[in-house]
Amino acid sequence: MIEYHPLKPFLPKNAKVLFLGSFPPPKKRWCMDFFYPNFINDHWRIEGQIWFDDKNHFIDLEHKCFKKDEIIAFLNEKGIAFFDTATAVNRLKDNASDAFLEIVEHTDIRALLAKMPQCLAIATTGEKATLEVCTCFNAVTIPSPNNHIDLGDNVTLYRLPSSSRAYPLAFDKKVEAYRRMFEAVVGC
Repeated sequence: MIEYHPLKPFLPKNAKVLFLGSFPPPKKRWCMDFFYPNFINDHWRIEGQIWFDDKNHFIDLEHKCFKKDEIIAFLNEKGIAFFDTATAVNRLKDNASDAFLEIVEHTDIRALLAKMPQCLAIATTGEKATLEVCTCFNAVTIPSPNNHIDLGDNVTLYRLPSSSRAYPLAFDKKVEAYRRMFEAVVGC
């Protein structure tokens, strides 16, 4: 059964970096209607630690959810965009694993970038998303985690470690990898 992307691209006009994942987890795992909605995913904790020196900055601990309105205001201010590399998938198992996602419709990444003339970087947090971006730009090399490559057109691809807790890297190491990218692209 084909599953279509439930969110619209989040593309601030001043965006300097575009985060591209593969596809959202099943809706039953969401705690908000926005990107990285799974409460046990550390993406918003990583950003809270980098920008506010507080991994719980974007967390409503009482309700075990993220503070969506604060996140959106922050992203608009900093120029950080989000979407995914697939607009439709077949989910082969009822989980969020890229290994069980079959892409049916690919995102037009170049069209997204055309809407953000200041965008200098794409950040991917998984192998599937990285491969999709590399294919779109006919990249000769695929960056390993914590590395980056020039895609041409003044755009750099940063392959960051996954913010999933299943990814075997300490939280502090993930924070440092994301911080290096933000320092290079957005300035933090």
